[in-house]
Amino acid sequence: MKQLIMIKYGELTTKKENIQLFIKTLYLNVQKKLENYPVEIFYDKGRMFIRVLDQHFIEVVQELKEIFGIHEIIIGYELATLDLEEIKKSILTLVEEKEFTTFKIETKRSNKLVPKTSVEISREIGSYLLKNKSGLQVDVHTPELLIHVELRSKESYVYFDVEKGIGGYPVGTLGKGILMLSGGIDSPVAGYMAMKRGVKLEGIYFESPPHTSIEAKNKVKALSKVLCKYNLEFKLHVIPFTEIQEAIYKNIPHEYLITIMRRMMYRISAIIASRSNAKILVNGESIGQVASQTLTSMKAINEVVRIPVIRPVACFDKLEIISVAKQIGTYETSILPFEDCCTIFVPEHPVINPDSKLCSEYEALIPFEELIHEAVKNHEVIKINRQQKNDYEDLL
Repeated sequence: MKQLIMIKYGELTTKKENIQLFIKTLYLNVQKKLENYPVEIFYDKGRMFIRVLDQHFIEVVQELKEIFGIHEIIIGYELATLDLEEIKKSILTLVEEKEFTTFKIETKRSNKLVPKTSVEISREIGSYLLKNKSGLQVDVHTPELLIHVELRSKESYVYFDVEKGIGGYPVGTLGKGILMLSGGIDSPVAGYMAMKRGVKLEGIYFESPPHTSIEAKNKVKALSKVLCKYNLEFKLHVIPFTEIQEAIYKNIPHEYLITIMRRMMYRISAIIASRSNAKILVNGESIGQVASQTLTSMKAINEVVRIPVIRPVACFDKLEIISVAKQIGTYETSILPFEDCCTIFVPEHPVINPDSKLCSEYEALIPFEELIHEAVKNHEVIKINRQQKNDYEDLL
């Protein structure tokens, strides 16, 4: 009888012809996440199994809780037999040290060559426990101990407790996206939600020194590292935005500053996406939250690119977004008081219903295509390592 970890796929089982792609991607993600642990991983269409070759069960379970595509995580026991007498004796041994008076047996019989039905097996195991351990009662509705038994091809598994995974699809199964990462509360949450749907992300950050500080950049690096826990690796594109932002400020009516600035960011993000083979842009825009996020503003900004733009938190209110940010571990970093490009040069009365024709006329006042070309050419790429301690963490 060996202890091991079982993974249940959940939503992945709804896939049909391409289920193997999803499970294989999950396997590769688990393998990468656990590369520093002494584990053996194997899987089939119904389950994934992890044998931990050292006493690292708790640490491994915590790592698995950060992997999309996992519905449930179970620490169970592997029995190299389908013999019911051996299974009953093993279960009795396992429950000897547990304190309970009521119990229920749930049996799953994947191997239909086993002669008895699942109900018959449950009843027989239950009867055996009642005869051999005093003071017990069966309770099929609210048992103190729920004993799960699974009979598979050549072996059986017994487990008691089930940990919830974070669900979703394995990162990478639905392609790649570019996350517009500002350093605020919303964009990391949007990135997390996109990853949950199987999108592998790279980030893009617009810096504007000396108007934005090194602390603001370090803040975005720190947020990238948190997202890296779920994305497994993270590449951050840092765009020098000072010349573009100053040109906008000096030449364009101030009520249109934010609108034109966002249009430039979208154009640059689309170029980076094309070069990175990304299929979508992802951002943290929430309908009506600020002037650039009214429906009219979104339309005027969105029209400068052809790539789809996904807004996972578009219909969330701020409290809902904050709740998720706290859950995933980005909130405390996001609220650090370092301004980014989106919060400097904010006009007193930004336009909330921008006119697309006027946007084009105002953009003609600056050589934006040349400025964008220079910004993309001179941008920095930072590879974020989820395990390595980085210098920027001491600067926040």
